[in-house]
Amino acid sequence: MARITKIEPNHTVANKIKVAAYCRVSTDQNEQLLSLETQKAHYESWIRSHDEWEYAGLYYDEGISGTKKDTRPALMQMLSDCEHGMIDYVVTKSISRLARNTTDCLEIVRKLLDLGIAVYFEKENIDTGSMDSELLLSIMGSIAESESLSISENNKWSIQKKFQNGTFKCSYPPYGYDWDKKKGEMVVNPEQAEIVKYIFAQTLVGVGTHDIAKDLAVKGVPTKKGGKWTGHTVNGIIRNEKYTGDCLFQKTYTDSSYKRHTNFGELDQYYVENHHEAIISREEYEAANAVVDRRREEKGIELESQKYNNRYPLSGRVICGNCGGTYKRKTYSKKVVLACTTHIEDKDKCNMKYIDLADVERAFATMMNKLIFGRNRVLKPFYASVRDSNKTDAFLRIHEIDEQLELITEKKQNIKGLYAQGIIEPVMYAKGMNDLSAEADRLLTERDSISYAAKTDIAYIEEAKELLDYTDGAAILTGFEADVFERFVDRIVVRDRHHLQFEMKCGLKLTERI
Repeated sequence: MARITKIEPNHTVANKIKVAAYCRVSTDQNEQLLSLETQKAHYESWIRSHDEWEYAGLYYDEGISGTKKDTRPALMQMLSDCEHGMIDYVVTKSISRLARNTTDCLEIVRKLLDLGIAVYFEKENIDTGSMDSELLLSIMGSIAESESLSISENNKWSIQKKFQNGTFKCSYPPYGYDWDKKKGEMVVNPEQAEIVKYIFAQTLVGVGTHDIAKDLAVKGVPTKKGGKWTGHTVNGIIRNEKYTGDCLFQKTYTDSSYKRHTNFGELDQYYVENHHEAIISREEYEAANAVVDRRREEKGIELESQKYNNRYPLSGRVICGNCGGTYKRKTYSKKVVLACTTHIEDKDKCNMKYIDLADVERAFATMMNKLIFGRNRVLKPFYASVRDSNKTDAFLRIHEIDEQLELITEKKQNIKGLYAQGIIEPVMYAKGMNDLSAEADRLLTERDSISYAAKTDIAYIEEAKELLDYTDGAAILTGFEADVFERFVDRIVVRDRHHLQFEMKCGLKLTERI
């Protein structure tokens, strides 16, 4: 667990504004000491240079991710000290140092403003005490959050590469399989495999999934996690292609708010044949699924991915911030509303109530009008920030990697020459070539990862430019305009019944009250 340290001021001066600084430092001991001393000297000198200020100390967290505020104890301690009147004003290097999550950033700032405490962000030159709206802070918070997400994008890219070449390891083998650590692969569990075969056989003779589940429960057959057999569990087995020895990768995905969703085509999927040992044949699998599909059609049941597809402009694009479920359109008390599908099915699983469709449409128009009014003050700086952020470092690193790869090629040629002359033994030759090849592979992976992240940034830049161009001379919206919504908004996240977060295609996340 991270150590919480508050560096106390050298002396106290009465009747002055108590100013504290917050920062994060590396976990490496040598780097940490250097960084801490540098920042302490900077903030203490800067704060003491203001006659009306009193240095109230430096709070710091050690190398902890900035994506969630509750994982940073020093930040929480500083907030507690603010509540107890020990701090009047907070300074920090940038929004990304305070929080890389926009929601947390706004929550912290609002909490401090409620206490009468403003925050000054050096890099962005923002003083929350003198702001007349939260729009600028929300936009700058989106920039900080995008920096954190770029790291996540790199990790996702690495996983997708494994999807593409079929080397991704299933993190949790399904019922019927175990994980063999020595072999590093899924292996058949003989007892569970017999149950899987039984389920497919029963399905092929027309027995329903609920009846199969009841039968297994009566027989006392345990599930994978020791839970209860249900029709949904049985259906999941019938639908799982892994029993044929194949694997469909990226069935689900995690969005920017870390909510998991079923992939209905939003992202690429990868199908790998003969990935592991099969339990049933592909013919049995296809036949059983055909039976289930036919029964579904007879009952008039539609898949969620098809049922509400493209019926309304907002269909599938309004997400519950509580459970991650999708909102759908309903009529309630003679008015049109949007309701969380999870809440509709089971109120105990999600307590998020409906919202008026008219309120959502008004909030969209309000948000777009703010962007039109604040084009020069807000959108231009945002576009410049997105366009310029981290590009130089990325290109320099790519150039550096290319030079290292050239050096590895030269080393390989030298080793080959020494081996041809009989100066080095075959064992040393093989080891040297393998080590160099491994290092080259690592560098190529890093290079591809940086290039992939840069391409993602370019997409954001293009979307930001399009939004900037639109607001140049755009008429004020008097109501909801579907074409404008579809052009610039990726989705809407319902934080609660009074707050909507519009996630723009350019990376902005803007909150509106309803």
